[in-house]
Amino acid sequence: MTILKRSFPRAALIGNPSDGYFGRTIAFTFDNFCAEVELSESERLVIEPAERDGWEFDSLAHLNADISQNGYYGGIRLFKAALRRFYKYCTEHSIHLAARNFTLRYRSDIPGLVGMAGSSALITACMRGLEEFYDVSIPPPLLANLIRAVETEELGIGAGLQDRVAQVYQGLVYMDFAKRYFDMRGYGRYEHIEAAFPPVYIAYRTDLAEGSEVFHNTLRERYDSGDEEVHAAMHFWADITDKARVALESGDYAELSRLMNANFDQRAKICRLSEGNLLMVEAARSVGASAKFTGSGGAIIGLYDGEAMFGRLVEKFTPMDIRVFKPCLV
Repeated sequence: MTILKRSFPRAALIGNPSDGYFGRTIAFTFDNFCAEVELSESERLVIEPAERDGWEFDSLAHLNADISQNGYYGGIRLFKAALRRFYKYCTEHSIHLAARNFTLRYRSDIPGLVGMAGSSALITACMRGLEEFYDVSIPPPLLANLIRAVETEELGIGAGLQDRVAQVYQGLVYMDFAKRYFDMRGYGRYEHIEAAFPPVYIAYRTDLAEGSEVFHNTLRERYDSGDEEVHAAMHFWADITDKARVALESGDYAELSRLMNANFDQRAKICRLSEGNLLMVEAARSVGASAKFTGSGGAIIGLYDGEAMFGRLVEKFTPMDIRVFKPCLV
């Protein structure tokens, strides 16, 4: 018995980084890249290492390039934490698990540490594989919570729910993380948006790799300490998310572009951003496109107006060793 599950990267169209702070956001998944997890029944439970788990390198330069692309940790820790959390969930909910083992193999071509949720994509694919292997069904909002807990509670990584909700629901998803929903039922309000997908580009580079926990931990500390500027920014991002949904559903892409730019500009006011990240945004805007981060940094997203503008984006980014592409909505 072999089970293969795929999960896809996500990009925040608007609202980030307010998803961990009772805010609202819109994100989507796209299939230009994917994470795959394969479970094959076996005598013992085995997690096979992949390329990103390697400990041998051709040189110091090779080691440096590997860390820039994959970070300091491979995928093994993600799967150990995911398996443990799945087991805990089933135990706590009195779900019987058959006495069967498997060998887990994985692969992913999602660019690492550039705000496309590559780690949570692996965990999501793993959880879906476990559900099928053990014939367990976890409701989507609870599955998103479970995936988040793998990183926040098992591994101590700061993370919001946006990535996990988008990857569980797939497509173009509106998320309202208002505290009243969590107090009532333990998760937010999640809805698919039925609207034409706008002309979106994504651009990323590999020399800015930085785990999202680096960004989120700084913001969390300020938020928890009652920083008025940060709290005001969270309200601002939540408000423009609702305005962006209206613009999406009405096809007003000029307004959507304006809101996406405002999203980033507010972020730049309260956060210290790296020069490389700022240069990407400035380069995109110099040809007329809108630009904001897809996540915590390292990749940007925006709207372009026609093929001529997209061509100018390619021309601008290519000499900067930045890849630009049109995401295909899942």
